[in-house]
Amino acid sequence: MTSAAILAALEPAALRGRLLPNHPLADLTWFRVGGPADVLFTPADEEDLAAALAALPAEVPVTVIGLGSNLIVRDGGVPGLVIRLGGKAFGSILVEGETIRAGTAVPDMKLARAAAEAGLDGLAFYRGIPGSVGGALRMNAGAHGGETTDVLVETRAVDRSGALHVLTHADMGFAYRHSGAPADLIFTQALYRGRPGDRAAIEAEMERVTAAREAAQPIRERTGGSTFKNPDGAKAWQLIDAAGCRGLTRGGAQVSEMHCNFLINRGGASAADIEGLGEEVRARVRETSGVALHWEIKRIGVPAR
Repeated sequence: MTSAAILAALEPAALRGRLLPNHPLADLTWFRVGGPADVLFTPADEEDLAAALAALPAEVPVTVIGLGSNLIVRDGGVPGLVIRLGGKAFGSILVEGETIRAGTAVPDMKLARAAAEAGLDGLAFYRGIPGSVGGALRMNAGAHGGETTDVLVETRAVDRSGALHVLTHADMGFAYRHSGAPADLIFTQALYRGRPGDRAAIEAEMERVTAAREAAQPIRERTGGSTFKNPDGAKAWQLIDAAGCRGLTRGGAQVSEMHCNFLINRGGASAADIEGLGEEVRARVRETSGVALHWEIKRIGVPAR
């Protein structure tokens, strides 16, 4: 379905959010690569999102992107409707006693800061995750000894037909860097439970997380964060290093010299360069260790024609 046909199908819904046809996505990702969306939609609120999904023809694919920190958009772009949540409706935080409610566009770091200011312990690990709440829910994001599953109470989500759902922790089906929640759900809000703590101590822990991240990760580069999941009983970076991949390049893409489970865009890389380099790393690791690495970075869209 063309961009014009998608817009025409959505017109009767009288949506209040922004609809942008053939919109470039590269600047919305940390790698700064990739082609356009057929249509990029930024809904005004949860009701607007539901209305769009209810009106959209079933054959039109739907893709959700967040802060673009853990994402490769392929060079041919993303067919169908691409949804990016933002604004006050999806970016608010409300502290309620020992719980904290956050929209899924809230950056993980902002969530950690809000919890610390409220004296709620248990969410400081989010300071080390460069994504948003929505992505954290989808992949059970974690770092520095904490995971989303440790603190989540429930979530709100809209399905492909526009119906609203409330999911309990058990409904999320969390595993290592994975959620078993239905793939068509678009998370809109999350409720977390912390525990009373000393604000100064929590902030000190966040500073420790920040310092550890800055010392070990190429955070000032164009990167997508950790590229591969850690296999059972092993560290992905150690396997990559042992396979001789530290500093390996393809086009404008490189395996980071600083932390070899990070790929970086040195300038001028294409999405194909970055993804191809990742696949070369996987092949070399499998050849040298027999271990099959699995992508942690999400890859969407189609290759350039």
